[in-house]
Amino acid sequence: MTGLRYVYAVCRPFDAALQAQLTGVAGDPPRLLAHRGLVAVVSHVPEADFCEEALRAHLENLDWLAGTARAHQQVIDALTAVTTPLPLRLATVFRDDSGVRVMLEEREEAFRRTLDRLDGRVEWGVKVYVEAEPERAAGPAEPAPKPASGRDYLRQRRMRTRANDDLWTKAEGFATRLHETLSSRADDARLHAPQNPSISGAAGRNVLNAAYLVGRDVSEEFVEVVDRTKDDAPGIRVELTGPWAAYSFAGDEAAGDGTTGHDTAGEDGTGVGS
Repeated sequence: MTGLRYVYAVCRPFDAALQAQLTGVAGDPPRLLAHRGLVAVVSHVPEADFCEEALRAHLENLDWLAGTARAHQQVIDALTAVTTPLPLRLATVFRDDSGVRVMLEEREEAFRRTLDRLDGRVEWGVKVYVEAEPERAAGPAEPAPKPASGRDYLRQRRMRTRANDDLWTKAEGFATRLHETLSSRADDARLHAPQNPSISGAAGRNVLNAAYLVGRDVSEEFVEVVDRTKDDAPGIRVELTGPWAAYSFAGDEAAGDGTTGHDTAGEDGTGVGS
């Protein structure tokens, strides 16, 4: 099959088979391209959609971008189930197999160093949210009495503001303690910027958005620690996601921050990137 080479991840050789009927970006099944003791996981993609000019236009199309991201993640998830992958940036594309091999040689030392650090580990994500209204956390309640005067209205407003401030302070303290506890049980941790609810669509205000690098052999214990905290603080919601490939700990190769990139190159060095 002709076309460009889309690269999902780099890993060490492994014996386990990927799941049957797995397809990647543009519907092509991923394959393993071994070179100098490393393996690039690649598939073919049509040049009409992934050449430099077309790719730049596609990256402005949110529907196309979302579909490509889902297909990319599907391959990464399958790899994570059988080995420790180092995921590359979304839309990393090369002209041919030779271009992929050149990339492996040029970045060999960094790839090996990162794979050594990530070996046998996965990423877990933990988010803590505080409800916007304390009353919602406490459940159904009697409606507040109608203010009898302007002074009464201001008093009720001050009480609501104070309750919200108290809950926010409580949530910050809870999140700090939880992060310290989870960090002590992880090999590494990353604090990401709180998510904007207008973008994420999640209810409440995000007070902790963290990632933890955890050994596969202790992941069950890590999950249990998180689960035990979920009912510790009314009005505070804890969300756990994973296990994922270690995007947050893969360095510049991965796009764990939600950004995208493209890297089109061949033996002649044409295209974007190296």
